[in-house]
Amino acid sequence: MTGPSGSAGPTGSTRPTGSTRPTDKAVHAWSLDGTLGHPRVAGPDGTGAVTRAAGALDLLDLPAELARRGYRAVQLAHFQLPTRDASYLEELRSSLESSAIVLDAFLVDDGDLTHPTEADLHERWISERLDDALTLGAHHARVGAGRSAPTPELLASSARRMSRLADAHPGIQVVVENWREMMPDADAVLALLADAGDIRLLIDLGNWTMPDKHEQLARIAPHAVTCHAKAHRHDDGRLDEVDYARSLRVLQDAGFQGALAMVNESSRPDGSDEWDGLEQEFEVVRRVFG
Repeated sequence: MTGPSGSAGPTGSTRPTGSTRPTDKAVHAWSLDGTLGHPRVAGPDGTGAVTRAAGALDLLDLPAELARRGYRAVQLAHFQLPTRDASYLEELRSSLESSAIVLDAFLVDDGDLTHPTEADLHERWISERLDDALTLGAHHARVGAGRSAPTPELLASSARRMSRLADAHPGIQVVVENWREMMPDADAVLALLADAGDIRLLIDLGNWTMPDKHEQLARIAPHAVTCHAKAHRHDDGRLDEVDYARSLRVLQDAGFQGALAMVNESSRPDGSDEWDGLEQEFEVVRRVFG
């Protein structure tokens, strides 16, 4: 694999975009947290340890297992890497390529670009993880907008920092997600995108739970280049197929052509129902996009 192909972004510059289609089976590896041993790593302030449960599926073996189950693409989070050593990253990239699994996105799940006193430190820490994303050959890299409630000043500051990160990593498309405190609704997402140059959107279908969620998602869907196709479940564990299908149709109506990385949160500590839950979601994806 020679890396992502380029396409013109909203400002006319060239950025790589993924080749995965909505009908391709794709997964956010958070959905396999139990299978992978609940891995965790230290954050920007250095606190926390690298942990992973014994007997878990090795991350290097994940691509082959995904291919065996019919997947075409995966999104990986920074905390799932047991090490950032260059040799390990190259080995993981080789594992993905040999199994024909596209790394649609590398997700930087920590860091706060609006931290009141340590924003510079967090930006540097995030930048290092974007280096990892490039080494791994990811098509997109998701960065969080911030952990503060949105104000015009903070949105502008987050947009500046995000644009700076993107400019420093031209080989990858940096995306923001409708996620956490800085991105509570469509107004905040659209305001940041308007200020952030070539930053695009990773749309998550399950992060927002407001009564007009689908209308809010419809406002931002045209900006999305990749997706967390997250479903909700009823109290008895059954998939809420009606809500899930409606959310997927929002993307379909917007002409979405990217990856639908399914997100399923297991109800079992060992993750023994993770794969089955994803199959339930994929049936709905196929009905809507098939």
